[in-house]
Amino acid sequence: MRGNQLWKIFLLFMFALLTSCATTGEQSSRMSDNDNPNTDLPLYHGQAPYSLSYNEERFKQRLPQDIGEGGKTILVDPNAFAWGAYEDGKLVRAGIATAGAEYCPDEGRPCKTHSGTYRIYKIGGEGCVSRTYPIGKGGALMPYCMFFRDGESLHGSPDQMMAEANISHGCVHMRIPDAEWLSSNFASIGTKVVIRPY
Repeated sequence: MRGNQLWKIFLLFMFALLTSCATTGEQSSRMSDNDNPNTDLPLYHGQAPYSLSYNEERFKQRLPQDIGEGGKTILVDPNAFAWGAYEDGKLVRAGIATAGAEYCPDEGRPCKTHSGTYRIYKIGGEGCVSRTYPIGKGGALMPYCMFFRDGESLHGSPDQMMAEANISHGCVHMRIPDAEWLSSNFASIGTKVVIRPY
């Protein structure tokens, strides 16, 4: 019982420290133990370097390899902390994803990402920002945003902000290179987004 309380206090502390987008509040974490240097990727707005230990295969293994649907689909599984891009039902790319938290203390409400099937209705570029967060000011960076439901979006976050925990305000956070790839090479207005329940 005491361990659960300490974990909740730690998450609340980290949530208060880190707020972003129409989501956010992540903690830093190493994402994998396997070396996979990403030193050739550009840094975003002075962020810390990309993790040298990120391994996409780790997240691919957590998702179904075939979902049996035509067209393009982006699947987010908050239980697996993973997203996957599917073309004609086959998994083509995947990565770490952070969804909404059980509770957002700064808003005094639950802020889980809504489960269901949606369509992308708006896509932004590198300069996409939140109108809501930080609360009362807005302006939190959410690069390569892809909105799918009432202000909830898929968007990039620096590697040091990514964790295998659902601690955002409702958006789905992913690595910036992943969000850039999705918004530039895969997603378009109308692309299906499936958020699994958690």
